[in-house]
Amino acid sequence: MMDCRLFSCTVVLTAVALFGCTDTPSPVASPAGPVIQNDQLQYPPDHPQIALLSTTKATEASEVPVDLPARVVWNEERTQRVFPAFAGRITQIDVAVGQSVSRGQALAHLASPEYGAAQADAAMAQTNLTLATQVLDRQQSLFDVGVVARKDLEQAAAEKSRAQAELKRAQARVELYGSPNGPNQQLVLRSHVQGVVVERNITTGQEVRPDTANAPLFVVSDPSKLWVQIDAQTPDIADLQAKARVQLVVPSLSGKTFEATVIAVADQIDPVSRSIKIRALVDNPERWLKSEMLATVRYMRKIRQGVEVPASALFLMGQQHIVFVQTAVGVYASRQVTLSQEGPLKVVLSDGLKAGEEVVTQNGLLLARELRIAKESMDVKALNKP
Repeated sequence: MMDCRLFSCTVVLTAVALFGCTDTPSPVASPAGPVIQNDQLQYPPDHPQIALLSTTKATEASEVPVDLPARVVWNEERTQRVFPAFAGRITQIDVAVGQSVSRGQALAHLASPEYGAAQADAAMAQTNLTLATQVLDRQQSLFDVGVVARKDLEQAAAEKSRAQAELKRAQARVELYGSPNGPNQQLVLRSHVQGVVVERNITTGQEVRPDTANAPLFVVSDPSKLWVQIDAQTPDIADLQAKARVQLVVPSLSGKTFEATVIAVADQIDPVSRSIKIRALVDNPERWLKSEMLATVRYMRKIRQGVEVPASALFLMGQQHIVFVQTAVGVYASRQVTLSQEGPLKVVLSDGLKAGEEVVTQNGLLLARELRIAKESMDVKALNKP
């Protein structure tokens, strides 16, 4: 029993001796932080944070990309919305959504007593003209032999002219919507443009009326050429005139781009969005673009003066824009600048920076934090100074 206790004490003493002989690693000194000198943040030489602060030179600005919100819509010059001109019932539908149609092709048939009444009016006008012509011929014969007075002949001629006018009116109304043949009450709804049936809002047997039709019965359009509605601001007008070329970027198509051409600029500002509506035309032969797609229009805005830097170099501190300028290796100064043009990747500064100066483009927030800490440290030292 005694030997066991002796062995245990020996083991414990040996462990304590070994632990006491182990060398304790000396702490590694952290690099000194930056200091403020002449309103500049100065890092010690070979400070590891210097490698994190990427810089680039400011350049003379010539143009900057500008992105504007846009929406793809049907080309109204190649679109027809079909509404019923007369009340009636749909008896036959000849086309389906997505079907290509030619000019004059029948879309649907409508049985319409109102259209039949218009056809009857045309037939009656033709009968009245025939009768008026016969009366005029008879009056002319009687006038030639001195049986009737001239006023009777003139009255018959006026009745014929009135009948001719009425026939033209009645026939024009019928021919506008279909055949001027006998009153069969069959109205054919036709396409007046060549394109594709992109919308259909009727079913067979449905009753339709022209005074209650909120949505068109059919929408036929040519999807190979679409319009782009652009919401622009006043500075964009100088570059987005008619025939200007722009890029259409569609996020839902993985950023696929299309070339578009400006065709019209509105002469007023939209009272709701406070934007100026600009219309562009885009070719869509493969029909990737769909109506009501949201997109972005990008163009290059011409710049007359200013310097250009990456957008990542600009910071907003309160109400003032600033950039960090590298004046020497490891020496950085905050500079107040005036923003002139803002793009998605580049910005143009009109004041506060010169071309050729090095600006920080990465980890600028780190500089802002270090600058704040250094200033607070200086303020504390100033307060504690006797």
